[in-house]
Amino acid sequence: MSSSRLRLGTRKSPMAMTQSAFIAELITARTGSQVELIGLTSFGDVTRAQLAQIGGTGVFVSGLREALLAGEIDLAVHSLKDLPTLPLPGVALGAVPPRDDPRDALVARDGAKLADLPAGATIGTGSPRRAAQLLHMRRDIRPVPVRGNAGTRLAKVSSGELDAVVLACAGLARIGQLEVVSEVFEPQEMLPAPGQGALAVECRAADADVIGLLAALDDPDTRAAITAERAVLAALGAGCSAPVGAYAAGSPFLHLSAGVTAEGGATVVHASGQGPASEAAELGRQVAGELLRRGAGRYVTVPAAHSSAAAHANDGEDAQ
Repeated sequence: MSSSRLRLGTRKSPMAMTQSAFIAELITARTGSQVELIGLTSFGDVTRAQLAQIGGTGVFVSGLREALLAGEIDLAVHSLKDLPTLPLPGVALGAVPPRDDPRDALVARDGAKLADLPAGATIGTGSPRRAAQLLHMRRDIRPVPVRGNAGTRLAKVSSGELDAVVLACAGLARIGQLEVVSEVFEPQEMLPAPGQGALAVECRAADADVIGLLAALDDPDTRAAITAERAVLAALGAGCSAPVGAYAAGSPFLHLSAGVTAEGGATVVHASGQGPASEAAELGRQVAGELLRRGAGRYVTVPAAHSSAAAHANDGEDAQ
């Protein structure tokens, strides 16, 4: 930890800088500690490959984590849905602030809703989850893989290159672009990515002072919800680019809904459950087990390293 101020690492995209500045201001307001933003570049920022081709999981967080472990920064801020589910030795999830809007939003030319778009309409998204769920709602549209920050994607609509794009409501709000939204999908229409709308503040696990300071930012209800959602991903052995949606809400009891959509949208496997927020991880594993019993494994490739976790999820046992 810096002797004068905390060094907060952030990606350099407008959205990342905005959400990191928000966290910096929140830290100062609640603890009095001064924070300096340190702009860094991740592999996900420089590669032009589609996320599904490069694995998706962790491509936006690895550079920040490396800087954290090297002592170059004291904190790192991520969109929580980008975090791999497996913990990284030496790194702690110090705070999960209150969650913003978890829903997905359609931005279309002339304010069109999904039902208004013509057959064959092109909808840009870098997410296999969104693409599959869009096709489930309308088999006649054409999802198109896109990369780039939110501004770049929105420009593809205004220029006529695409008919629409789908982005996270929370991200659009953070860059002041909610007015361009044509339609917001409720979770029962399009299940969000696990952790969507939430931010993660990581620090070194050995920095007890920083961990204590970040406790002032942590929201227990949000942490419980994202713990349940991410436990579904972990038990399925899936990454953040998999066609898995999950959303949990409620206190002191959580209700968790999760689903896996086949590529092409023809089949959706759903499961849900509820339980005490204090047992969020177990709830997620139970719901994942039910997804697997209902055949979701056909649509999510479960690596060998995760096979035992998936088996324990089927049995409802405590697997990490």
